[in-house]
Amino acid sequence: MSVKIDCVFIHGWAMNSAVWQQCLQQLPPWINPICVDLPGYGEFAGATANTLDAYVEHVARRIPRPALMVGWSLGGLVSLRLARCYPQKVSALFQVATSPKFVQAADWQCAIEAGLFDQFAQALQQDINRTIRRFLALQVRGTPTSMQTVRQLQAAIDERGLPAMAALLVGLKLLAQTDLRTELNELDCPVTWLLGDKDALVPFELALTLAQLPINADIQKLSGAGHAPMVSHPGEFLTSLLRTADGLR
Repeated sequence: MSVKIDCVFIHGWAMNSAVWQQCLQQLPPWINPICVDLPGYGEFAGATANTLDAYVEHVARRIPRPALMVGWSLGGLVSLRLARCYPQKVSALFQVATSPKFVQAADWQCAIEAGLFDQFAQALQQDINRTIRRFLALQVRGTPTSMQTVRQLQAAIDERGLPAMAALLVGLKLLAQTDLRTELNELDCPVTWLLGDKDALVPFELALTLAQLPINADIQKLSGAGHAPMVSHPGEFLTSLLRTADGLR
C-alpha cells in the first residue's frame, strides 16, 4: 500500500483556497490535500490575525502530521516561518512565486521597490475592487495567458468573496515588512522554489541569489509564467509538485 502524503496549500494575498481548485482536481490519490484559508479569508473570513506568527499558529493547528507545505506568495512567508517554528510539522517546503523578503534593500536587490505595498494599502481604502483588479493585472503582466489567468483568479475571489479590509491591510503590511532571510539558514528540511521568469512581484533574479545561499534548495524556473503559475501553467506546476511529493514517500 502506497504512502499518502499530506500537502498543505496556503494561498496568497487577496485570494483564498479556491485558487487551488484546478490543481486539486488533478492530484493523484496518494496526495492528501489540506487547503487552509488564512484569517480574514474564505472559510475564516470572520477570523482576525495581525502578525505573521498568528498566521503561522492558525495554519499549524490544521496540520495533523508532517506535511509538504505549498506556499504561494504571502503563503510562502507563512510556510517558511512555520518550518522554523514547527519543524516537526514540515517534511518539505514547496515555495511558489514567493520570497523571504519581498521589497528591496541595499543588500537585497532581487525584489520590488519599497513602497509598492504601501501604495496598494492607500488605494484599497479608496476603491477596494479597483485595487484588487489592478493587483491581479500586475500578477500576469507580460505573460502570454494574462486575460485567462486573471479571469480564473477573479473567479476564485468571487467564489468565496473578498477578504475583510483589515485582513487585506495586514497582509500588505506583512509583505512590506517581513524579512525571513535568516530563517533560510536555519531550515532543516528540503525546499523547492518555483519561480516564473515573467513574475512582476518576485523578480526571477531571486533564483540567482537563492542559488548562492547555503540551503538545501531545488530552484526551478517556469518560462513564461508570472505570479500565479499554478493557474497559468497548471501542467508544469503539477509535475514539479508531484516530483517533490514523490521524493517524500
